Parts: sequence; structure tokens; C-alpha cells
Amino acid sequence: MCEDHRFDVSRRGLLGLGAAAASTAFAGAFAMPGNARATETKAAPNDISPDEALKRLTEGNARYVADAGCNGDFSAGRAARAGAQYPFAGILSCADSRVAPELLFDQGPGELFIMRVAGNFVDVSGLASIEYGVAVLGIPLLVVMGHTNCGAVSATINVVESGTELPGHLPELVKALKPGVEAALAEKPADPLAAATRANVLHNVEKLKAAGPIVAEAVAAGKVRVVGAVYDIATGKVDLV
Repeated sequence: MCEDHRFDVSRRGLLGLGAAAASTAFAGAFAMPGNARATETKAAPNDISPDEALKRLTEGNARYVADAGCNGDFSAGRAARAGAQYPFAGILSCADSRVAPELLFDQGPGELFIMRVAGNFVDVSGLASIEYGVAVLGIPLLVVMGHTNCGAVSATINVVESGTELPGHLPELVKALKPGVEAALAEKPADPLAAATRANVLHNVEKLKAAGPIVAEAVAAGKVRVVGAVYDIATGKVDLV
């Protein structure tokens, strides 16, 4: 069943910023109308628990798998979104062109705050974006999502196992993926790519949970939950790991 989570900016107002994990100075530095969050007594649309946010994602993916999506009219709510955004989940996903978080979670514009990089790993710039989502936008749920047949993970396996030399800046990407990949390969798995993909997700989940001060403090306070997931490109299903 599809629920309408769109917001009414004129009713809620654009009165400022704020999130428990952020300092007043941090929030004040980004006090722009386009990034405003509601501070009235009436809660913002994304002022929900991490568990509720995860439930929305899970239900959305089920609709996607069943080809019963709710989001087709992307013009709906466009004027309201021009004034503010209230994403209820942040997704760190791979840059793979076959992975489209809004589609596979059946969410409309303004619902998800997405960071994409080949191999879905946490780096400084990605972490800064995530911190903005948590501290300023009040996102209650963060998802690190890998996917089947990931080329970045496969390339890292080749480097680790065969010493393959990659051109350009690709060695930096491999360096970021090595911790999870090497841990998986050390277990001699039957399916190295699947195991390495899962291990890379879990490595970055833990890295994100410990990322102080903003994310780590929000997680410790129970205001933000960080989970890992793997998207199966062939079936469309997202499984938590």
C-alpha cells in the first residue's frame, strides 16, 4: 500500500535548521531556505524513527520487485520541494548505472539523500555529505548498499589475487576497497565476488558508525541507524546484511 509522505512547505514554514547531532554553529552555517527544516511544534515529514525509515525502504523495494510502484508522477510536489527537503534515508551506493536507489526503493524526489561512488565506500567527501544529511537535514537512517556483479569489487579482487595494475586513479579506489575484500578472500569463500561485496559493505557500515563526531554521536544517541544491504540486479531485491 502506497502512502503519501509529501510535505506542505507553506503550512510548516521555513524557519531554520537543526538536528540533535549538530552544533548550533554547524547548523547556522547552512541556514539557507533550500535546506531548511521545520522547527515548529508539528514534526517535519522525516522526523521518524530509524526503524520506521527502514520499514519504508523495505516496503518500497517490495513494491519495486512486484512491479507495483507508487511513484510515477514526478511533477507532484515540485513546487513544495523547491523550498525545502526532508529525506528520510541516506543511501551510500555504487555508481553502477544499473543501480538507481530512488527506483529500487520506489521513492519520489526529495525522499532519499544519495551519495554514489564506485564500490560504495566511505571517503572524506562522501562522509561530509553524509554529515550534512544527518546534522542539517535530520536523516534518521543511513544505508551502505552494494550490489551483485560489482565491477569495482571484482577489479579489487583481481589486484589482490593477481597483482593486476590499473591505470589512472583506479588504484586509489582499489585501496579503499581492499580492507573488506581482503578480509573476505582470507576465508576462501565459494563465491569470492559475493563474499567480498558483502564484506565491503559491512566494513563501510562499521566505518560510518565510528565516524566522529557527527555520525558516531547520532548513532550512539539512537537517533541514527546505519545498516548494510546488497542489491540483486537480476531480481531487483535488496537484502540487509
